[in-house]
Amino acid sequence: MKKNILDLTREELEQEVKPAFRAKQIYQWIYQKGAKSFEEMTNLPKAMRTELDEKFTIATPKILKVEQSRDGSKKYLLGLADGHTVESVLLPMKPEVRDNEGNIVKEAKYTVCVSSQVGCKVGCAFCLTAKGGFVRNLTPGEIVGQVLAIKEDNHIPANRRVNIVYMGMGEPLDNLENVAKAVKIFSDDHGLSISPRRQTISTSGLAPKIKKLGEMNLGVLLAISLHAVDDVLRQQLMPINKAYNIEAIMQAVRQFPIDQRKRVMFEYLVIKDVNDDLKAAKKLVKLLHGIKAKVNLIYFNPYPGSPFERPDEESVKRFQRYLLDHGILCTVRESKGLDISAACGQLREKSNACAI
Repeated sequence: MKKNILDLTREELEQEVKPAFRAKQIYQWIYQKGAKSFEEMTNLPKAMRTELDEKFTIATPKILKVEQSRDGSKKYLLGLADGHTVESVLLPMKPEVRDNEGNIVKEAKYTVCVSSQVGCKVGCAFCLTAKGGFVRNLTPGEIVGQVLAIKEDNHIPANRRVNIVYMGMGEPLDNLENVAKAVKIFSDDHGLSISPRRQTISTSGLAPKIKKLGEMNLGVLLAISLHAVDDVLRQQLMPINKAYNIEAIMQAVRQFPIDQRKRVMFEYLVIKDVNDDLKAAKKLVKLLHGIKAKVNLIYFNPYPGSPFERPDEESVKRFQRYLLDHGILCTVRESKGLDISAACGQLREKSNACAI
């Protein structure tokens, strides 16, 4: 069976092809020129192209469905080689700016949210992805391929860098080796050249894996899906808290190497009448004392069958004001895609239901 060449770092590819400089050329063809076949790689000897074609494929996920929101965000359902599906999201961050003559003054900025697993083991009460259970980890190439497929579909030039967040389906640290490999592939100067500082890994709080990620010293940003400020509530929302409670997570975060210009992101999903009062805000301030933190408040996106509700704007703003007044950098994530399948796993779940 042929291997997917997207699964290989350039260093690994150098072990497969000789002389080693050919690996750079292959990387440039795939990641910078968008080659879909080895036959297109015209500066490689014919015999090498034939040999590569016998050993490898260039396999990116297939776009099965796209939902586009009025705000410009796009949610993708992507098909993998074995028939399983995952979701990815393209988020426009800043629009393109042109001068009076039509010349581009500022390029558009994008963030791509990628999945790391088919399904998820964590089983958060508010997450639709958990409903389908865990199937398998994604390979590095399947993670990288999500970005390649989305960039191509949106005509985003290869040299246009995007931000990457590992916040789609799955728990990235539960697939740490493959995610770390994807980080290296994304950041390779002969490939997409996306700096680790543009890559954010989000975790539900696997404390030992946070420690291990820190020891890898990849240079990525860290985001913690916190969502509650005491163990009782967090355990109800996130069963993983039984294994790694808030104190264990905070201890791992305090040891995590952070660039002096960056902060650890704490994601806080605001749910109406569950975790949106000032009592919770006060506990959060105390919890983050001494940590170079940024809190990102996220409106819960309702989906059919969920017992939770979206909070009202005033309660979220009040929560934010309290954190800001007490020295915690805090933003409210602008809700995107409310007119499409915004909740994580919703498009996949909807498509699976239609197939039954």
